[in-house]
Amino acid sequence: MEAGRAIDKILFQRNVSGESIGEIRKRAEKLGIPIQQVPVEKMASLTRANHQGVIAMASLFVYMDLQMTIDQVISDGRVPLFVMLDGITDVRNIGAIARSAVCCGAQAMIIPDKGIAALNEEALKSSAGALEKIHICRVNSLLKAIDSLHLNGILAYASAMQSDTPLFDLNLEIPCCIMMGSEDKGLQAYLTKAADNNFTIPMAGHFDSLNVSVAAGIILYEAMKKRMRAPK
Repeated sequence: MEAGRAIDKILFQRNVSGESIGEIRKRAEKLGIPIQQVPVEKMASLTRANHQGVIAMASLFVYMDLQMTIDQVISDGRVPLFVMLDGITDVRNIGAIARSAVCCGAQAMIIPDKGIAALNEEALKSSAGALEKIHICRVNSLLKAIDSLHLNGILAYASAMQSDTPLFDLNLEIPCCIMMGSEDKGLQAYLTKAADNNFTIPMAGHFDSLNVSVAAGIILYEAMKKRMRAPK
């Protein structure tokens, strides 16, 4: 942590204590690094080293601060197009979404520090390297992240099965963030409520489900198409 190394999460052996343990906890909380309490058997399965009750899982990625990312995108003269992911637990879906995001010009992916698949080597492989080409902003509250977006003039659009607004009627040329939820539960209700608009993807076939990464690709392509056609 002192060296600034990106850490995915820190595991604490259950009931471990001590002055150094307390210091690690405080620093982790300050840096927004997720903490998990696990049994000694879990620790032993990860390493044979003398772990002293603490194991840090190094991250493959450097997580970016959301406000710094917004500032950079705007200072570069680009119109923010972000993707927010909630409850997506399949790393292959996250990788595929990142791939579509980069191809369609999205600049950042916002993820929670809990309740989402770990961004590991499988996710990187599924993204074909796209996860290394997009800002990844890990936050401890997606609701607070929406507040930050609003403070910077960025609208939040929630993808929903039931909505009166079809995707093609959505204004995607302005600064916006596309919010995607899990395939089985969708976005959490409080996030949908906090969104500026809910929208749905119209479908010709009588089938009410798209894979979340496919849905994200459709939405992001629509955003790219509208932005490319917009008057300069």
